[in-house]
Amino acid sequence: ERDVTVQTSLLESRYLCGSRRVFTTFRHANTRAMDARAFLRAKTLEMRQRHTKFEDTPYALEPNCKESPGGLRDLQVVIWVARAAGLGKNWNELAAKGLITPFEVKQLQRNEGLLKLIRARLHVIAGRREDRLVFDLQTAVAESFGYQSTPGQRASEVLMRRYYWAAKAVAQLNQILMLNIEERVAGSQDAPMRPIGEHFLERGGMLEVASDDLYQRHPHAILQTFLAYQQTVGIKGLSARTLRALYNAREVMGAEFRSDPVNRATFMQILREREGQTHAFRLMNQTSVLGRYLWVFRRIVGQMQHDLFHVYTVDQHILMVLRNVRRFFIPEHAHEYPFCSQLALTWDKPWILYVAALFHDVAKGRGGDHSELGAVEVRRFCRDHAIAREDAALIEFLVREHLRMSRIAQKEDLSDPEVIQEFARRVGTPRALAGLYLLTVADIRGTSPKVWNAWKGKLLEDLYRSTLRALGGAQPNLDAEIEARKEEARHLLNLHSMLPDTEGPLWKTLEVSYFVRHDAPDIAWHARSLFRHIETKEPVVKARPSSVGEGLQVLVYSPDRPDLFARICGYFDSAAFNILDAKVHTTRAGYALDTFQVTSPRIEGQDPAHYRDLISLVETQLASAVAASGPLPEPSRGRLSRRVKSFPVTPRITLRPDERAQRWLLGVSTSDRSGLLYAIARVLARHHVNLQLAKITTLGERVEDTFLIDGSALQQNKQQLEIESELLDAISP
Repeated sequence: ERDVTVQTSLLESRYLCGSRRVFTTFRHANTRAMDARAFLRAKTLEMRQRHTKFEDTPYALEPNCKESPGGLRDLQVVIWVARAAGLGKNWNELAAKGLITPFEVKQLQRNEGLLKLIRARLHVIAGRREDRLVFDLQTAVAESFGYQSTPGQRASEVLMRRYYWAAKAVAQLNQILMLNIEERVAGSQDAPMRPIGEHFLERGGMLEVASDDLYQRHPHAILQTFLAYQQTVGIKGLSARTLRALYNAREVMGAEFRSDPVNRATFMQILREREGQTHAFRLMNQTSVLGRYLWVFRRIVGQMQHDLFHVYTVDQHILMVLRNVRRFFIPEHAHEYPFCSQLALTWDKPWILYVAALFHDVAKGRGGDHSELGAVEVRRFCRDHAIAREDAALIEFLVREHLRMSRIAQKEDLSDPEVIQEFARRVGTPRALAGLYLLTVADIRGTSPKVWNAWKGKLLEDLYRSTLRALGGAQPNLDAEIEARKEEARHLLNLHSMLPDTEGPLWKTLEVSYFVRHDAPDIAWHARSLFRHIETKEPVVKARPSSVGEGLQVLVYSPDRPDLFARICGYFDSAAFNILDAKVHTTRAGYALDTFQVTSPRIEGQDPAHYRDLISLVETQLASAVAASGPLPEPSRGRLSRRVKSFPVTPRITLRPDERAQRWLLGVSTSDRSGLLYAIARVLARHHVNLQLAKITTLGERVEDTFLIDGSALQQNKQQLEIESELLDAISP
């Protein structure tokens, strides 16, 4: 490694003063001692390791404009290996040797100039050497270029899109040139060839065009490249010659190319192939063919979303969702999401979901409802590509409604039959429901590695199953459903050797809403935990490992009081637990029976012994916190991340009566921070507002929580305004 570093430094040596003859002799000796093949291998490995360090993408949230893939270092590497191989020491010399075209030289110089300008402005604005486009500096750098924020787009998003386009072009040309130099140095140009159809060859596992001007003479071959890549066993990628031919065929891909029936048929064939869609579409995007063919897709390439929960550009997110959908149909990945894979087995046309994935976010950044705008775009696509009316209607539905299932599962009361019936009416058929479920899971998982969790998966699956029953004609029969849950709970109690009617004293104190909101295993657990404590004067706290993913389920039973929920939230905040869900009930005897789903970084990956210790600690400490008296302590404001500071979310409070006008729905949207839920609970306690249900939705560093509340204060306009104002103060950073 040290030898390669020294060799690289020697390649960069320049004459400053002294004997020019000695310097020339030194340079010639260095050139003779250079092993071009070994140097190329070492620099290629070094580059791959560097790319891995920077997540193998030019689209990082805070890219390093020097070291990230597509950064200035990638251009330096090309020049270094070219010099070592004696092929030239600048772009013009490489062009003279036939390694690069004059058009590519212009493209490289333009993008290199932009990256250098961004880097220079970064240094000036930061007041130090700073090669990372960090959140704190993105807005200032954008404004130095004259970009201004608009209602639909931040100035920083405009800058980052320009950066991503430049980095993508650099990464593309780096790949072409490195493969070209490797062919020259290693002599792989002479490797045996195998014809693939009329237009292509296989050489060393790479797909190669039969001639450099193939795409100019036969534009249909452009999309056929990716079809051949899908269909040919043993092909690892596209050769430098093919990549260059695609790069230089951009002018061919105009309006006539997009409207050509043969190209449209080929594009649909790529979607309908049995396998290979993920890699084919990634390659199409990397080579800019996808954006040239689907002009609507081109508009979102490199578009970053500074919304605190998307960590990919829109085009990368779309391809991630496509990949997630595709994996549902691959048996080798059935263990990842078994229920999704089970549903996929019943789906006869996977390509319908692939099209929906491609278009679900394609209208982002235009202003307005991107779901509606995307539905218009996909309707046009279906018409242009002769997709059958029934299939087209389903695709359009999936694009238009792709956010609805997630919103209902995470924000509404799934125990409310009206919610389920309304969703079932909107979905219409089991086929549409299954498609929407699969797309929703793929979409959430493709947003960020941190956004998906098992609890969200359970909510979505519960909504799917409840809606499927409604679509099957099952009319909501509350009495029968409650009785079935009670019977199942009794059976579970019997399995735990509990005496008959152990549950009776507790159940007599509970309202119907309790049995509607809890499933049989929870009902049985509550009865088993509380049958000795029905009239206790002291708080009872029980905890157990969550049946859904990592985390704990915590039960609190205590004489009710206005500040109880706030005290519970205060404890979880101080103990660094995140509340995912809260179900709050008051018995006829005046006791609070509250259940919480919580998680913590301390739990992840721990063994059962750690769980036992943690459960004991939570039960003891939370019981003490609930029993405490005196004023509630002030909530900590918590530290905000750099990303939140740079791209703050405008805090919003919404308060409206539910559909039956019996309770109120409180919506909260703001940046995530510790102590947030406790701050909200303190305001509600101060105004004697009762909380019945809390749906906590954390999207990266943004929260969108929904609370079902009631209380006499909500009936008076003046107090309502006071509550809203205090809540707004409480959730502001």
